[in-house]
Order: sequence, then structure tokens, then C-alpha cells
Amino acid sequence: MNKKENLEKLTTIVADTGEIDEIKKYKPTDATTNPSLILKAAQVDEYKPLIQKAIQDGRGDLNLIITKIFVNFGVEILKIVPGRVSTEVDARLSFDVEGSLKKAHEYINLYKEAGIDKERVLIKLAATWEGVLAARQLEKEGIHCNMTLMFNLAQAIACAESKATLISPFVGRIFDWHKKAEGKDSYPGDEDPGVISVTQIYNYYKKFGHKTQIMGASFRNSEEILELAGCDLLTIAPKFLKELTDAEGAVPCKLTPEFAKKSDLKEISVDEKTFRWMLNEDAMATEKLSEGIRNFAKDTVKLETLIKQLL
Repeated sequence: MNKKENLEKLTTIVADTGEIDEIKKYKPTDATTNPSLILKAAQVDEYKPLIQKAIQDGRGDLNLIITKIFVNFGVEILKIVPGRVSTEVDARLSFDVEGSLKKAHEYINLYKEAGIDKERVLIKLAATWEGVLAARQLEKEGIHCNMTLMFNLAQAIACAESKATLISPFVGRIFDWHKKAEGKDSYPGDEDPGVISVTQIYNYYKKFGHKTQIMGASFRNSEEILELAGCDLLTIAPKFLKELTDAEGAVPCKLTPEFAKKSDLKEISVDEKTFRWMLNEDAMATEKLSEGIRNFAKDTVKLETLIKQLL
């Protein structure tokens, strides 16, 4: 058996792409999108009908057109995957609770119009304090959330305490920051800072009984992926899915609830003051969260510019 097949015995695999052909090829359980992935897919001729349909239905309303583009891609993806699709709230709403709630409801209503039950949709929110508050409200309404741009334990705990369905810690971006800060070219798999961060979050959740699931994301190499075998979910880009499919061999389980329960982690309750302080004390998380929000916002603006040209 290849490594992808062996990994699937331990972890739910999610496709990290907006390209429908790639999802058909690798047959993941779930799929996740973001503004950068949708922008890339929107420039592929094959997916132009999804853009044109959104423009037609949006009747000149740019905000509605962009919202419909995200949903159109999600609907197509859900024709292929048996599980869920993650659809991201505009990054410019990362510090706007009411705006995030409004956008989430717009997504859910459009999915409903397309015949998609809300159980098959995860609303992606940036793991800011405002994102945490929005997730708490949405989860009370039965709308499930995927908390993204996750870089440290404070974010993870706050999201778990808000009863978020899923978190997406960004392994590769943590790796990038430390590599630059420490002047290193690489790390052994088990010493990779991104792997260490996700392992800590996993152990914390399992030790203290949090139901929120952990989905490692944003990988830089397949070794990072294999070091997190046993994580609830892993969202993997097509190039690494290909690497794992082409490689034969066993995949040892690295994360288990049994081991997590033996860890010496201490329980922390995270209110707003604690959240902001712990984030402030973590230079990597502070910088990467801000950078991620800016970059997703830039790609949304680029998508809007593309649509304006078509209009």
C-alpha cells in the first residue's frame, strides 16, 4: 500500500485546493478552500462557467457575486467529496463580529438554495478574538466553524472553549517563520516547529476532553504530514497528495489520545485579556496572523478586480 492509503487509516485526509479535477483525482473525505485558492482556480478556463454563473446571478452586486463564486465552487466540490467543504469569510471581516456573522449566514443561505445542508459546510473564520466570538454564536445556531490562521495554543484554547467544530493550525507558516528567525534551512521532522505546535495543541485537546477537531494545514514537505499521522484531520495540497500516493511504505501513528493524556500540560482558561496577552507574547503567532489576514484580503481584492473587469 502507498503512504496516502496508510495515512488514511489514521487520519481523515482533506484536499487543500479549489481545483475540482485535483479533488476528483485524490478522492479525499473533505475539501477546504480559501481566497488564494479560489483566486487561482478562477483563472482556469475550465472553471469559468462557475464565475459566469455567479456574475449572472449577482446582477451587478460585487459583494454578492464574490459570495456566490465561493459557494459555486463549494457546491461543485460537494458533488465529489462525501464529507464537508470549508468556505472562508472575507479576511477583511477578521475583526468584525457582526460582519462575520452576516457573511456566514449569506453563505449558509446560498448553500441551502443550492440544496446543500448546513451540516456539509464549515464556515472558515480567522482565529482572532472577534473570530472566536463569531464562532461561539454560529455554533449555538448549529452552523459549524473551521478556525483558520491558527498559530499558537492561546488561539486553539479560545476556539475550543467557543465550541468551534474544527481548527486549522498552519504548520508550514510556523516552520517558515522559525527557519527565517533562526537562520536554518530545515529541521528534522520531529523538531519542526510547526509539527511541535500542532502536537502540543492535539495533546492539550485530548488531555482536557475538548471536542473541537484539529486539522493540520499549510505543509512545506511531506515529512511534516507524516509526523502528524493520527491527527484528527490533515488538509493536504495536491502535490503532496501525489508524493504520498507515489511512495510505498508504512506510516507509523505519531499522535494518540492515550499518549496525550499522559502529557504534563496544565489547563488554561482563555478570556479576552489572556488571549491577547498570550498572542502578544508570541512574536511568530502575532506576525503570522496579521500577515495571513493581509494576504487573504489582498487575494480577495484581486478576485474583485478580476470580476470588475469581466463586468
